[in-house]
Amino acid sequence: MQRQIKIVGDNMEKQHEINMALKISARTKKPEDIQQCWPLMTLYERFEHIVLVVLSVIISLVVMVALLQLLVNIYSILMAGVLNPMDYKIFQVIFGMIMTLLIAMEFKHSIIKVLERQSHIVQVKSIILLALLALARKFIIINLETTEPFKIIALAIAVLVLGAVYWLLSQQERTEKHLHSS
Repeated sequence: MQRQIKIVGDNMEKQHEINMALKISARTKKPEDIQQCWPLMTLYERFEHIVLVVLSVIISLVVMVALLQLLVNIYSILMAGVLNPMDYKIFQVIFGMIMTLLIAMEFKHSIIKVLERQSHIVQVKSIILLALLALARKFIIINLETTEPFKIIALAIAVLVLGAVYWLLSQQERTEKHLHSS
């Protein structure tokens, strides 16, 4: 009888260990199937997952609409015959739209990384990269003739600061990977 109780107790302890390992795995690794991890998630983790899925769908729709608008604009420029290689304003518009698409896709990529459990939250490094892309877009579409010099200087300083922060985060990431591999 005592042996049966010990076996049942050992089995319950092993089952608890397995459940804890699965719960940790569900939070740290990419699940093969979300249904596998769903019961192990807390209510808030489920809420986060649903929000991320909805955001991903919304961003996908925005990207599709922006891509369609870009294609329509390029088509109308080509049909109107106003695509002059020397006219930088047309290229500003086109490349500004392309950069907007790239920014949206990078944002969606950072959300997908969280959904696939490659990271727990949207990483600061991704946000810095998005800000750098937005500033690069701003420099592409900015009208140098009408923009005040101080605004250009402020944007340039912002790029330098964000670039330095991005570099520091990359260095920290490399150092941490090096320490973990040693």
